[in-house]
Amino acid sequence: MSYGKFLVKRILQGFVVIWGVVTVTFGLRAVSPGDPVNLIVDPAASPELREQIREDLGLNDPIYVQYVEYLQGLVVGDLGYSYQSSREVSTMVIERVPATLELAIAATVVAVVIAIPLGVISATRRNQPSDYGATLFSLVGISTPNFWLGIMLILVLAVQFGLFPTGQRPVGFADAMHSLITTGYAHDLVTWLRHITLPAIALGTYFTALITRLTRSGMIDELGKPYVTATEAKGLPGVLIRYKHVLRNTMIPIITVLGLQLGTLIGGAVITETVFSWPGLGLRLINAIYALDWPLIQGIIIFIGVGFVVINIFVDSLYAYLNPRVVDE
Repeated sequence: MSYGKFLVKRILQGFVVIWGVVTVTFGLRAVSPGDPVNLIVDPAASPELREQIREDLGLNDPIYVQYVEYLQGLVVGDLGYSYQSSREVSTMVIERVPATLELAIAATVVAVVIAIPLGVISATRRNQPSDYGATLFSLVGISTPNFWLGIMLILVLAVQFGLFPTGQRPVGFADAMHSLITTGYAHDLVTWLRHITLPAIALGTYFTALITRLTRSGMIDELGKPYVTATEAKGLPGVLIRYKHVLRNTMIPIITVLGLQLGTLIGGAVITETVFSWPGLGLRLINAIYALDWPLIQGIIIFIGVGFVVINIFVDSLYAYLNPRVVDE
């Protein structure tokens, strides 16, 4: 199979997944209890007014007609209209994307900076205290729920010691960098870093533990191969062997997991954003669920699903480019 056919196959599979997400969310809305008209007008409104609203919204149409009309709207980028907020859903989703991406990327950076060196140390010092410590850290990190860790970080580092704020995000990364470039002052950037540190640690801990274990196992596997013995026989320094040759060959599966987990972090940031009142898609989704704002709920879920599919396709295509044997499997 050629690389082009492989890419087309992945894209078609992605469309099927997106269609499945759209269908499931629409179906949940159709079977959910309650009358959508109650979210627009008072339940005590006259039957004539309620019937007129149902007619205007197309709620009297058969369910398959509503489904087709919803799909037609999605094709042109129309995610619907939130009558509770009196705003377009697409606008409400897009304005929260930067905060969620900042948190997901920051959690990824935390994971990579900690996990890869820790995995290398664990693999090169097997059965030593540092290896046991890294293994214990990985086990604890994978077993710890991020919402509990977030609450503990707030209680200890924010409330008890006052080292970090408890939540919110008074300034975004783009605005902080713009202020740094235009004024030369780093106050906004420091503020952003202080606010994102705890959420990024809480969200990235599981990811850190996963990458640590993956790096350790990959390094151990590579260290046992003949080319390592050959490079050692040539007298190359151990640091050069570990980081230029062994770690480089270990990075392909790590890069794959990084890309896939980035999509998972975007969707999994819901609880972390709620704990830290982080103004991203997750917090908006929780508020929409409380308010039974179905158009907004659907829009956010579909957007997260599309983002996850796009990231997966990108990672698959990159992995196939780096390792052409994947195309033939």
